[in-house]
Amino acid sequence: MFSAAFLVQALLASAVFAVPTSKERFASRRARRSNGATRQSKPVNLISSQSTSNVTHEQFSENWAGAVLVASTATYKAVTGTFTVPTPKSTGGSSEQCASAWVGIDGDTCETAILQTGVDFCVEGTEVSFDGWYEFFPADSDDFDISFSAGDSVTLTATVSSTTSGTLKIVNNSKGTSVSKAVTSTAKLCETNAEWIVEDFEECDGNDCSLVPFADFGTVEFTGAEATTSSGTVTAAGATIIDIEQNEVLTSSSVSGSTVTVKYTA
Repeated sequence: MFSAAFLVQALLASAVFAVPTSKERFASRRARRSNGATRQSKPVNLISSQSTSNVTHEQFSENWAGAVLVASTATYKAVTGTFTVPTPKSTGGSSEQCASAWVGIDGDTCETAILQTGVDFCVEGTEVSFDGWYEFFPADSDDFDISFSAGDSVTLTATVSSTTSGTLKIVNNSKGTSVSKAVTSTAKLCETNAEWIVEDFEECDGNDCSLVPFADFGTVEFTGAEATTSSGTVTAAGATIIDIEQNEVLTSSSVSGSTVTVKYTA
């Protein structure tokens, strides 16, 4: 009896230890990327658009949800927004699911480059993990060395120095930490789009790229959503709304002044 009970306890213990922790999954993603796998945010992949009495300009995309300002004459020099890191939930299945919140310049009507920074939130079962990153598309994203917990207040800022250079910064207001990176690219920014986005990003292994399984992120609310233009500072008011559609509409986005709200609705 003692041996049987001991065996059961050992099996249960091994099963518990077999479940990867958030740190282990974080390390696994880093290892995949160091071995050639890449993570990349992409320009918006639009499916359709519509005008309604409630939403003047709404677009549906495979990968973006949120708000985009499109300049007609002025150019965008910086974009910023603050959000609370959500607790992602699995929508079912055994694979890891993720979503990402970021701010950026270009990638909508200007598809040649995107200057952007954000936070990925991933879940497998009940275990969650978070990654901070920066990217000057078409280059792949790189990881920031900064930690997050669900409930942290985070401020993201992308600042243009020239059409081929800029600075990306993340501040964890709750932990009192920050990181920033000056970046350059051979691709040129148009400086015509400013964005506050929740994205279903891509992971690539060689030339094989696919969207990651999309997580239920609950709600991401960007406050202090502002963009600096060549002629002054503007809020996100009047931005074009984008929602993610993958066979069905997965999100509901809205803008009120300097607040952009993105909700998972599937």
